[in-house]
Formats: sequence, structure tokens, C-alpha cells
Amino acid sequence: MARMRKRTVAWSGTAGEPDPPARRGPREDEPLRDSELLDAYSRAVVGVVERTGPAVVSISLGAAGTDEEFEPLGAGSGFVIAPDGYVVTNSHVVRSAPRIDVTFTSGDRFRAQLIGADESTDLAVLCVNASGLPWASLAESSGLRVGQLVIAAGNPYGFQSTVSTGVVSALGRSLRSRQGRLIENIIQHTAPLNPGNSGGPLLDSRGRVVGINTAIIAMAQGIGFAIPADTARSVVSQLISKGRVTRSYIGVFGLRRPLDRRFVRFYRLPNDHAVEIVSLADKGPATRAGLRRGVSWCPWAALRSRASTTSSGSLRIGRWEGLWLSGFSGSRT
Repeated sequence: MARMRKRTVAWSGTAGEPDPPARRGPREDEPLRDSELLDAYSRAVVGVVERTGPAVVSISLGAAGTDEEFEPLGAGSGFVIAPDGYVVTNSHVVRSAPRIDVTFTSGDRFRAQLIGADESTDLAVLCVNASGLPWASLAESSGLRVGQLVIAAGNPYGFQSTVSTGVVSALGRSLRSRQGRLIENIIQHTAPLNPGNSGGPLLDSRGRVVGINTAIIAMAQGIGFAIPADTARSVVSQLISKGRVTRSYIGVFGLRRPLDRRFVRFYRLPNDHAVEIVSLADKGPATRAGLRRGVSWCPWAALRSRASTTSSGSLRIGRWEGLWLSGFSGSRT
């Protein structure tokens, strides 16, 4: 029987010695290293500062007088919303100020005129005599998500061009203004704020304004609040065109109450809650329409087809039309 000879397998390279395995690059589905993530984070923040930073201004308040005599007695932040000199800030920053000066990152300083203020939303619009200014655009704040990166820019304690970062920690908060009116859909975030940040922009990773910083909680850390850009868009446009904000008025003070599911299905309601009337404004539209305390009121739109099947009354309050649920109380869970 013939004997089989052993075959020697020779690899490329040194005979009889295998090549070292080729270095494998990162696969597409592999997670990025911490250093790469931090580098991307830094690039995003730096890009926002370079694009939007020149539109952020420092606001100084003082007594009327010449430029040589001007001594700042208060300070805040703001941002240019149009290249022809319109600046947005907080109402509480510029309220009752005899003189308002606006200083840009370039060092240029202008005396500003107050165009209008709305204390119910803590927003105000100033105007400076300049054109071709760098400006920031308002984003759709309704697209924000909890955990999203946000960047606060402003001038805390007079330190110009200060930037801090954080994330959106909650949406849909309510904040009571100095007039007692509730400001809805407030953005809560973790970007550090200090006195002087008020009126400055809250920016997303693309450099768009998603909110206007307005308040912090004293002695708390990582809890800041901003007025959403969607609210600012409506208020600012009215302040620029009319100098004030016009709102519809019903004269009802109420609490949100859930409705029974069977009731919602039977009347094909778009929402599962109603407003329980707690109090009414004297001689207000709701009082004149016949509403009273202790009843619930919900939108009428989806109830027209079945209005005849209930003994509950319907009423119209100006442009508002709704269903009066006499003696009804929703489920209190």
C-alpha cells in the first residue's frame, strides 16, 4: 500500500508562518466610542454658537441721560429676531426701565425703544436703529422631545456671550405669570441659568430658537423654564404690528376633569375630558350666557349630530359653542 506524503501548506509571507490577521475596521452597527460621541456633541454646540451667537444681545437698563452718564442698574439678555433691528426679550427685564441699551457681541451698542410688552406671557419686543443685523429664527417648539439637546445663550451676571447646555427634561409645564395668568406648554430644561439669562434664547442643535428663557427655581439645580417658540411667534407678531396682544375672553375659571368613557363614546367626543367651572368673572361672557359654578362644559363641535338625544342644554359664548352638562360630574380618578 502506497504511503501518502504529508503536504506542507505555505502561506504568503515567510514560508510555513501564517500572515497576521488583517486589521478590522469598525462595523456600521457597532456603537460609537465615548470619545467619538463627545466629539460630535462638541461640534454641534460649537456650530450653534458660531451660527447664532452674534444674534444674542446684552440688555442694560439705567436712568435716562447721556452716554457718558449712563450707569447700568439692571441687565438681561435677548436676541435679534429680524435683521431690521427687532429684539425679543422678557417683559420683566425691561418693565418700567427709563432707558434700555442693547449691546452686540461685536461691541456695538444701541439705544433701544420698547415696541410692546405682554406680561401675561413675559415677552417684550425692542427695536434698535440698525439694519443688516445677524438674527435667529424661531423653530416649531411642538416638535421638541424629552431628552433633546438644548443650548442656552445669554449674559448671566453681565458676563457676555455665555453658553450652557442641557436637555429638555419635561414638556407641557404651566407657569404663572406676574399677572396671575397661566402660561401653558412651558419647556423645562437642565441648561444652567442665572440672573441675567432672562430673555435669552434656548436653542436646538441646529441653532434655531425653541424657547425664551424666563425663570428658574431659587436654590434648585438643573431646573430652568423657557417660553415655547410657538407661543412667542404669535405674541411677537402682535407686539410688532399692534404694540399689544389681543386675546379672546370667556370669563371662566375651571379645572380639567376626566369624562366617563361611555359618555365619550356615545357622543363621539374628540377628547376624554371637560372643564369643571370653579368660578366665573362678574359680568363676563360666560356669566351672561348662563353658565354657573359646579357644572362641566365641553366642546360642542362633535355633538351636533346627537344634541337632540340629551336633555343637557347648549349655549354659545361669543365664537365659542359648547354643551352644558347640567349636574354632570366626571369620574374623579
